Amino acid sequence: MRGQGRQGRPGEGESEFYEKVVQVNRVSKKTQGGDKRSLSVIVVVGDKKGKVGVGLGKAADVQSAVAKASTYAKKHMITVPLKDNRTIPHEVYFKLGAAKVLLKPAPKGTGVIAGGAVRVVVEAAGISDIVSKSLGTKNQASNVYATLQALTLLKHKNFIKKSG
Repeated sequence: MRGQGRQGRPGEGESEFYEKVVQVNRVSKKTQGGDKRSLSVIVVVGDKKGKVGVGLGKAADVQSAVAKASTYAKKHMITVPLKDNRTIPHEVYFKLGAAKVLLKPAPKGTGVIAGGAVRVVVEAAGISDIVSKSLGTKNQASNVYATLQALTLLKHKNFIKKSG
């Protein structure tokens, strides 16, 4: 029958991971035979239960680049400690190059108050209540990587040593 759409392979289809393309860049390389054009894609992957990863994929077409990026992101996921399965346990600030990211825990019902790049990462991680501020640069790639690094600095409440 015509017009039924593409039939998927067995095992292909809905993944247990949330996947979002953050940036698509057209890049070209000068060669002796002329310009070699390709695409560079940044993808954020998460399970919305505390695991998140970022991947960079390069290929001649978008679909291949996204597949490479998501494969890399799934292999290099980090675990984010969540407080009450909705927010981060404590405030964290991280600087990566010109990108500065501040993440603060928020009370229940606040929602995700974050800019584009930070929002994608925290939503993929499953954080539902957070306040954030991105400073220094508007570069989405830098802000995504800075946010991911900031999330790696988080310590679970049980591991934070009480002073005094």
